[in-house]
Amino acid sequence: MEKESQRVLAELFEHGLLLEIDARLPNVCALVVGEPVRGSWWAHPRSYEIFRVNCALADHPDVLVAKLVSGKITYVHRSLWPAIIAAGRAREAPQAGNLSSDARKLLARVEKAPVLPDRALAKAASELEKLLLVSSEQFHTESGAHARRLESWESWSKRTGFIAPAMTGPQARRKLEEVLDSLNRRFQARGRLPWQP
Repeated sequence: MEKESQRVLAELFEHGLLLEIDARLPNVCALVVGEPVRGSWWAHPRSYEIFRVNCALADHPDVLVAKLVSGKITYVHRSLWPAIIAAGRAREAPQAGNLSSDARKLLARVEKAPVLPDRALAKAASELEKLLLVSSEQFHTESGAHARRLESWESWSKRTGFIAPAMTGPQARRKLEEVLDSLNRRFQARGRLPWQP
C-alpha cells in the first residue's frame, strides 16, 4: 500500500470512522489534498489520487464500507464491525419502522440471497443501504458497468469469515453514537447515524 494510503488508513484506525468526503469530519478527500474539498471530488485536480486511496481503503481487510454517517460513504475500522453488524441486524424502530413497500420486499429477497438491484430497485436499495439494514458493496461488472451487491449481514459475515461478538441493538447503537459524538465534538461537526433525526 502506497505511503498516502497508509497515512489515510492510520487516520481511520485512530478515529474508527472516516468519511469519503465531508466539510468538517475526517475524510479521505481532505486528507489527500490537504484541505476540505467543495462539491464533487471527481472534479478536483487530484481526483485520481483520491480515487486510488478510496480503492485502497475499500480493498483493505480491516475496512468495511457503508453509508453510515449522514448517508455518506463511510469507511469503518474492524474494531467497530461488531457494532455495525448488530445495529444492522437489530431491525428496530426508527431504523426499520418506516420502510417503503418496495424496500420491505427487497429486504425479504436480500435475506434469502444476495441481490444485484437494477434501476427499478435503485431507490429501495438506497433506502436499505442508508438505514444499515443490508451490506452494500460497489463493484464493476465484466463489461465495466458500475453495480452494487446487497446482502444480509449474516451472509456478509459468512462470506468474510467475520464472527461478531454478541452485542444487542441498543448496545451497538450506543457504541456508534459514542464514536460519532466524540468526532462531532472534536471537529465541530453534525454527523448523524441512520437512526438519529
